Amino acid sequence: MLQFLRKTLVFSLAVFAGGCATLAASNPDALWKIVHEQCVPAEQANGKPGVCTDVNLTKRYAILKDIVGDTQFLLIPTDRVTGIESPLILAPDAPDYWVDAWDSRHYVDERAKVQLPDNQIGLEINSQFRRSQNQLHIHIDCMREDVVAALAPYRDQVLDRWRPVTLDKQHYRVMRVTNLMAQNNPFRVVARDRPGSDQMAEQTIFVTSAGPTTRDGWLIVNSALNIEDGSGTAEPLLDHACKIAKHG
Repeated sequence: MLQFLRKTLVFSLAVFAGGCATLAASNPDALWKIVHEQCVPAEQANGKPGVCTDVNLTKRYAILKDIVGDTQFLLIPTDRVTGIESPLILAPDAPDYWVDAWDSRHYVDERAKVQLPDNQIGLEINSQFRRSQNQLHIHIDCMREDVVAALAPYRDQVLDRWRPVTLDKQHYRVMRVTNLMAQNNPFRVVARDRPGSDQMAEQTIFVTSAGPTTRDGWLIVNSALNIEDGSGTAEPLLDHACKIAKHG
């Protein structure tokens, strides 16, 4: 009975931490403790991810279901990485977290019970000042329909150039890239003209497909707290209710 209660408490901690609820706000290391103390040991011991949905020891990440919404998941490194401001995400040997998050979008489809077009799923990371957790995590979920429509004209834009876009009355910039690896890694793309931990700490990054499939590439969407009418969180561009799946 005690073991059952302990597992229940751990699971509650996991889902509340992912949902940025009061419990997570009072414990900014909650996500790290869940992954480091629960999911990774379970995977190492018996090949099962524990309270996580998946643990990939080779690629050094875990996937955790978020309590907010039916379809939202988080990619969390199994290494200690505080967030977008960490120099570790720009290291030459850093894992391709964005690639791994994108490849994990099928969990959203499975929860939505429909295979969504690629440009209806988004990945997002908050700035240091708009997050509750001090462990890097990338949100994976459905997008708002109006955001899909607003980004549609950028499907054919010139590669590797920033273009302005207004989303939710806030200023963003958009770049189309052919992949999410190496120099096209969204962290590195943003850091090219926002160098240093202090500047990166202000950034929020959103990633989606340029079109219904990734044949047209991906869109990197960026804003920051330190620009006029900018944002430190692009999470509102996601729809944790996943209405787009219900509208078919």
